[in-house]
Amino acid sequence: MGSMRFALFMASPLGRGGRIVLGLMLIAIGVGVIGGVAGWLVSVAGLLPLTLGILNGCIFAPVLHVPFKGADLRHSVRR
Repeated sequence: MGSMRFALFMASPLGRGGRIVLGLMLIAIGVGVIGGVAGWLVSVAGLLPLTLGILNGCIFAPVLHVPFKGADLRHSVRR
């Protein structure tokens, strides 16, 4: 049940916002603080949570056995 709760949180507006903020922070830290090749790697890694937050997807969905898209997950819970 905990995994479903986590998945529902990730599909919520707060979870999406958190992924977007995390992605933006990783990009800013990578470019502005770390710099160099390591900074670019951190910045590229920040693109994943940023993109998934914008698209409302959850990278952990296959592991949690839930739909990838947040809207599909919320719809399946309502049934």
